[in-house]
Amino acid sequence: MLVRLTHKRMQLAISLVAGFMLGVGLLHLLPHALMQSQSIDNVVIWILIGFLVMFFIERFFCFHHHDAPEEHDNNHNHDREQAHEQHKLTWSGAAVGLTLHSLIAGFGLAASIQAESPAGEHGTLPGLAVFLVIFLHKPFDSMTLGALLALGRWSVAWRHLVNALFALAIPAGAILFYMGVAWLGEGDSQTVGLALAFVTGTFLCIAMSDLLPELQFHHHDRIKLSSALILGLALAWTISHFESQSHEHHEHHALLDHQPLDHNHEPPSATIEADAQSH
Repeated sequence: MLVRLTHKRMQLAISLVAGFMLGVGLLHLLPHALMQSQSIDNVVIWILIGFLVMFFIERFFCFHHHDAPEEHDNNHNHDREQAHEQHKLTWSGAAVGLTLHSLIAGFGLAASIQAESPAGEHGTLPGLAVFLVIFLHKPFDSMTLGALLALGRWSVAWRHLVNALFALAIPAGAILFYMGVAWLGEGDSQTVGLALAFVTGTFLCIAMSDLLPELQFHHHDRIKLSSALILGLALAWTISHFESQSHEHHEHHALLDHQPLDHNHEPPSATIEADAQSH
């Protein structure tokens, strides 16, 4: 409500966040899903299920529409009006769709924390990448909901209340995930892996729904939008790269901590040579 974005700035921000979401899904969540489930076939199936679930939520509730209100570029405003003529938004439909979307994001946050923080291990911030995706993308969803409420002439107090309830959907999704894991069996890596695969599919669907309209409506800003997309992907790669290095570091030290040492503190080659001489 306080920040006024132009159409161009909004699209640049969306390209950046969508690129980051795409990178986190493929470079971060997918490897963890494969490690947890140890079944490529199941992971692929649940990625497809997640993609289709988010696709049908969008199709029937029409909630995923981000644009700067009260400003449109004259070069493609007419095309956008034609494209959205039969895809009109209502605040109630957007609220249901965005809430389901947020619950799934909460599942993903809880699953990523569960996968990245096994018992007894510390060091990295578990769930950081997914948290950043949520933190960067939620303002767009909130703006959509607030703009629709404003068009419906709802009061400012009511808009704040709806946004506050909407914000609670993320922790609600995380709590539901932990309750489900506890019911199925605490620490079940197969369940966590399939949940990560499901969320990967939803991330791919959301990222594509943000990026693909640019191909049709934003020919004039293709260099800037492409640069923002690459920057988002680079940010996701950086996080996944440092996290993988951290995991390798902790695994290396865990091996050393559990390796039995000879009481004479001699290297293995020296011990073998001494045994040979004694024989």
